[in-house]
Amino acid sequence: MTTISEKQIPLLDLKAQHKTIREEVLAELVRVVDSQRFILGEEVKKFEAEIAAYCGTKFAVGCASGSDGLILALMAIEIGPGDEVLTTPYTFFATAGAISRVGAVPVFVDVEEDTFNLDAGQMADVLAAHPKIRAIMPVHLFGACADMDPILKMAGERGIPVIEDAAQAIGAEYKGRRAGSIGRIGAFSFFPSKNLGGYGDGGMVTTDDASLADRLAALRVHGRTGKYFHQWIGVNSRLDALQAAVLAVKFRYLDVWTAGRQKNADRYRAKLASVDIILPQPSDYQTRHVYNQFVVRSSRRDELQTHLKNAGIGSEVYYPLPLHLQPCYADLGHGKGDFPVSERLAEESLALPIHSEIAAEDIDYISDAIRSFHACESSRL
Repeated sequence: MTTISEKQIPLLDLKAQHKTIREEVLAELVRVVDSQRFILGEEVKKFEAEIAAYCGTKFAVGCASGSDGLILALMAIEIGPGDEVLTTPYTFFATAGAISRVGAVPVFVDVEEDTFNLDAGQMADVLAAHPKIRAIMPVHLFGACADMDPILKMAGERGIPVIEDAAQAIGAEYKGRRAGSIGRIGAFSFFPSKNLGGYGDGGMVTTDDASLADRLAALRVHGRTGKYFHQWIGVNSRLDALQAAVLAVKFRYLDVWTAGRQKNADRYRAKLASVDIILPQPSDYQTRHVYNQFVVRSSRRDELQTHLKNAGIGSEVYYPLPLHLQPCYADLGHGKGDFPVSERLAEESLALPIHSEIAAEDIDYISDAIRSFHACESSRL
């Protein structure tokens, strides 16, 4: 008979975070509500400037979600029907979904086993085989940057732009450079579960290109460049002033929360060093990992997740089915075995609680539960 623990440790505890900033957030919300100015305006402009400075870019343009940020980025560089965009099959659906939404076709390259990110070593052959590729969209998955130098080199040789999907990686660094400042455009998400999460949806697009920034700002309001004057066909994708106000408060704490996540990751690594489980280890070029997720790998992932659930420990599988095997992409003609690393990660990966509010003793409890699972498995062999 399985015993369910009374102790409960959620994967993410947003209520605990909210308690620490509740009065500050409520004061800002009241101020914006009393102003009755909810669409763009000074709240959004101020927050855009803060994010641009933080990411090391000249411009940042707020939008309604990280998914919209990717779509706007593709629209801004005029990707559309007949085009192909190179990306990874091991990521959240929005990455490839944005490509499809503008009428282009995603072309997949497998990921590195150690980093979960785009394997630049496989890109040259794919680029040679797909002359219609007009952009590259690497993903900085789980809070750590992809290996950008070889990606940028190959993109530069072909004269095609790089769009960074930095939805999970605000503040992450590649050789000292911030995510979102390395390619031509970067896209961020403020979904509540992100390191900097709003009280609803929200996103941001970053760039150093003034003309692109102007175009992005127009595209998010139906392509409008003047009142009732539309230079392009855009979309309705604005960052609400209420969300900008909330995010501005949370932004003050982002680096402290990131440091907490990094400390928790180090504790996991110390506690699980002798356990037969694969732990995330940043590569040398990932000079700042921000741990949106702490993803371990186990050949008995599903059994481990059940064991943790019975111990009252929250966890999550990111992602159980790679994009090339999703039903909606059956027309691309891919099958099982086409991207073996992505498929293996989909079978082995499990995210553990890593948020900055989790107590050290809870990390020890989780580590002990993982250790006990592997001890039981070993005794059966």
